Amino acid sequence: MAEKIMAYRFNRLDQTLSQLNQEDCTIMAGGTDVMVLHKNRRGVPPKISKPIMFIDHLSELKQVYQIQNDLHIGACCTYSELLENPLIPLPLKNAIQTIAAPAIRNRGTLGGNICNASPAGDTLPLLYVYNAKLLLRSVNGDRVVAISDFIQGPRRVERNQNEILAEIILPSIFEEDAHVVFEKVGNRNADAIAKVSFAGYIRIKDTQIDDVRFAFGAVGPTMVRSVDIEKKLLGKIIPLAKADIAQVVTAFDQIIHPIDDQRSTATYRKTVALNLLRYFLSKNQYQSN
Repeated sequence: MAEKIMAYRFNRLDQTLSQLNQEDCTIMAGGTDVMVLHKNRRGVPPKISKPIMFIDHLSELKQVYQIQNDLHIGACCTYSELLENPLIPLPLKNAIQTIAAPAIRNRGTLGGNICNASPAGDTLPLLYVYNAKLLLRSVNGDRVVAISDFIQGPRRVERNQNEILAEIILPSIFEEDAHVVFEKVGNRNADAIAKVSFAGYIRIKDTQIDDVRFAFGAVGPTMVRSVDIEKKLLGKIIPLAKADIAQVVTAFDQIIHPIDDQRSTATYRKTVALNLLRYFLSKNQYQSN
């Protein structure tokens, strides 16, 4: 006889939060990561030890709206929904288009990509350079945490049992003079896990760098970013001098520590990551965000 699994599907977010405050549950949105994590041998249902809490249908978690220059994205918005939304910036849409196949994009959610906390998560480098903040909601109220503090390692996040990731907030995303790129290196353009991914953000005022950010995926246990290295470029003139580029590339060479696995080698990953950074810094012109 198949093992029974307890599951909840409330109509409102407050009912969901109330139950989570009473019971530790496995939260299920699109399920594209949860089902893989708990998969069993062929023909046997996945074994999930905790009760399942379905949240993908909750309208409170599927809104996208703008407050001044900040963009708020509901955690249960699917990738396909984000591709159709005019408020979503083009670089993020470009990253979403590299995620799996259309069937997965129809189910998978942005919040799920974050909470899965994979070093190869396709949207994560961009969310890091966008300085994303995460709004966590519980019966005790809301709290906001930076994505870099929330993701602590592969499949490890700083979320309390009674909390739900409700929104992703991208601050000041509609600033003028901001330029953002995303690059993913894999066996295919989509439907493949990244060997290396890179996101770069730069804001230029009067040919000078006013702000700059870099994040690398799949080259460490979490996204690799260094505010201290980024500061080395503030105030520099575009196009950058070769010495300035070399200084930044050398600094990242010291903190990027990829591993060998079935998808690639550590040497390849580091080489490609640094080449992507070098290419981004060598540009004379940048496309608008």
